[in-house]
Amino acid sequence: MLEDLTTYLPSLLNGLKLTVLITLVAMALALVLGLLLAVGQLNRERWYLWLPCRALVEFIRGTPLLLQIFYAYFVLPRLGIALEPLQAGTLALALNFGCYISEVYRAGIEAVPKGQLEAGRTLGLSELRILQRIVIPQAVRVVVPPLGNYLLTLFKDTALLSTISIVELMFATNLVAATNFRYVEMYTVALVVYFVISFPSSLALRALERRLKAPPLGPRKAAALSRPDLTAVGRR
Repeated sequence: MLEDLTTYLPSLLNGLKLTVLITLVAMALALVLGLLLAVGQLNRERWYLWLPCRALVEFIRGTPLLLQIFYAYFVLPRLGIALEPLQAGTLALALNFGCYISEVYRAGIEAVPKGQLEAGRTLGLSELRILQRIVIPQAVRVVVPPLGNYLLTLFKDTALLSTISIVELMFATNLVAATNFRYVEMYTVALVVYFVISFPSSLALRALERRLKAPPLGPRKAAALSRPDLTAVGRR
C-alpha cells in the first residue's frame, strides 16, 4: 500500500494542484459575476437590467450543475463556441456559483437600513461614498461567511469536472485506481485529502464569522462615519 501510494502520489498531487487552481479561478470569476448580477437586481425600475439578471439567476439555480457543465462542454461547440475542457468546466462553475453569490451580495446590501442611506444622501455624499462608508462596512459582516462556505463547496464540486476528462484530484484518483486496482485505498486517500483541506478551512471560517459578528451601526454612528472631515477641509 505504501509503495503504491509513493509511486502514484505525484499524480494525485498534480490533480490536487489543478483542483485548487480551478477553485480559485472559478471563485474569482464568480465573485465578479455575482456582484454584477446583484447590482442589476437592486432597482426594479430599471427593468432592462433587473429582468435579464433575475431570469439568469433563476434559470441557473433551477438546473443541475452537472448538466450545466455538460452543456458548456458538449452543446456550446455545436453552437460555434468551442471550449477546451478546462475552460468549459471553469466557466460552468463560475456561472453557477456567481448566480448563487449574487443572492448573497443582494442580501448583504439590503440588510443595511434604508434610513442610513438616506442620511448619507442628506449629508451630500455621493452614491460611491455611501457605498464605501456606510454599505460595505456593514454588508461585509453579512456577506463574508456565506462566501467562505461557497468557496468550500466549490472546492468539492470541482470533482464533477472529472466527467469531462479534466485531470483534477477526482479524475487523477480514478486513473490511479484503474491502474493498480486498489479502489478502496485510492478513494480513501482522495476522501482524506478533501477532508483535510475542507475541515480546517471550515473551522477558520467559523472563527472569522464569530469575529465579524458585531452589532450593526446605528444611525448616529453611520452618519458620523460618513460625515466629511471638516477639520481636514479647513486645513486645506
